[in-house]
Amino acid sequence: MITTDEFAPGLLGRQCWLELATGERITLPTERWRSVPEPGDEVLLRHCTGPTLDIGCGPGRLTAALLERGVRAMGTDVSPVAVRLARAAGAVAVRRDVFERQPGEGRWRHAILADGNIGIGGDPVRLLRRVRTLLRGDGSALVELDPPGGGLRHGPVRVATDAEGGGRWFAWAWLGADAVDDVAAEAGMATRWVREAGGRWFAEVGS
Repeated sequence: MITTDEFAPGLLGRQCWLELATGERITLPTERWRSVPEPGDEVLLRHCTGPTLDIGCGPGRLTAALLERGVRAMGTDVSPVAVRLARAAGAVAVRRDVFERQPGEGRWRHAILADGNIGIGGDPVRLLRRVRTLLRGDGSALVELDPPGGGLRHGPVRVATDAEGGGRWFAWAWLGADAVDDVAAEAGMATRWVREAGGRWFAEVGS
């Protein structure tokens, strides 16, 4: 999920796009982010066997689902709208950037990077290195990926809505399933598995 204040309209039900510097527009699946977990999400949820930090939690569908299943979980997001919606959905959530100090640092069993959040900050290696510091020694990151063939891409993007022009530009990245091994290794981690489910791609990486 795109974690910027400019994305708030998408969390409230308006169509949003991710606009690239090339002019390309990628439609963001805002309805899915506000709905109950779908079959693809189950790949992430069933691998969360202990305390889980949902990074860029958005409206909190995954965090809330884990809590309903008896798994201790917390969401974190920079958007105040996202945090408010997550709490309204029954999730525990804090407004915080992932690179800021987080509750429970070094004690999380899992961290979730769903909905494209591996792109946060525009550098998946740096992001996974940060995630390593949040996890306990045997912890893992559960990551949603792009389909194989895309490799690793970086670039400036901005959020545009159906009623407004684009917001500010910020760094983003896309990580294909074919590139996760190299990125994980550079971050000091290893890929445990990669799989497709519900038309989406996922991986688990750990130390």
